[in-house]
Amino acid sequence: MNDQQWNTLVSVVRGETLRPLPTAFIIDSPWLPNWAGHTILDYFTDERIFLDDNLQAIGAFPETIFLPGFWSEYGMCTEPSAFGSVSVWGEDEFPFAKKVLHSPSEVERLEKPDPRKHGLLPFVIKRLQHLQPEIEKAGHKIRFAVARGPLNIASFLMGTPEFLEALKTEPELMHRLLDLVTDFLVDWIAYQREAFPSIDGIFLLDDIVGFVSRRDFEAFGLPYLRRAFSAGVTVKFFHNDAPCKASAPLLADAGINLLNFGVQHTMADMKTWTNNRIALMGNIPPRDVLGEGTPADVARSVTEMLNALDDRSRLIVSCGGGVPPHAPTENIQALISTVEELTR
Repeated sequence: MNDQQWNTLVSVVRGETLRPLPTAFIIDSPWLPNWAGHTILDYFTDERIFLDDNLQAIGAFPETIFLPGFWSEYGMCTEPSAFGSVSVWGEDEFPFAKKVLHSPSEVERLEKPDPRKHGLLPFVIKRLQHLQPEIEKAGHKIRFAVARGPLNIASFLMGTPEFLEALKTEPELMHRLLDLVTDFLVDWIAYQREAFPSIDGIFLLDDIVGFVSRRDFEAFGLPYLRRAFSAGVTVKFFHNDAPCKASAPLLADAGINLLNFGVQHTMADMKTWTNNRIALMGNIPPRDVLGEGTPADVARSVTEMLNALDDRSRLIVSCGGGVPPHAPTENIQALISTVEELTR
């Protein structure tokens, strides 16, 4: 992300209404490598392919912002690997992290990982350190510390059904698990900020937040997200493309000031539920419209969303989640150009 794009992002978070409205997309392994002509495994294992694919996307769509920008990740395996999870890889498949806890009682044997030494985390840092000179030569900086959120990591360590059930049957042990995971996240975010002083944002992804009630979010989500977002940075960006109605009114209390949400709710509803305290990024349907629709479908969806809004402050137009696999160039361009035409 270059300086102008970062300043645009900060302006939206601070409540300014920009003309034209900005667009942005979360891009990572489900879309970027195949779009650029590479396999997912090549993207993860070859630094040059990783850099070239990101630069290719930036060059193809210079009018938009890609978030978090040069995302050094290993899919859902990144943080679970530090806890000893086995990472399962395919040549062109999304990697998967096997669970490490087979009953709630096993939480007591879990130890907090060291992000400097454990799992794939040192590889995340080294990749960016190796490429940082070329990233900066291209006019960009590393702006975000990135991680999965506390409930997301816990669900990979236990399995999602098992974790959600244990919130009800073993709440004390689940608080212990979430406390340990959050302590680790605070360390992991701090290490990223130490390695890259240009970081002034945190990006956390946690869809499991969307699977719990408001009461359970207040108990098992809010306090841990607040701690994970506690660092003194300007942009605190949260992704949850599962249902958000239960958690939305409380997200600002966690320190979150930018939210990418899914397609279950309208932009107008989210503005109401968040009391317009959070900048919203969304929410064109990623699969059915951006991925599988035509450019005309994309333009129609963007137009309908914008026409339904009386207040366009704190708004970034995007899809309701990350860019989906196989989303075509012309559909992404249609979203960007439609927004520019309607809001300039």
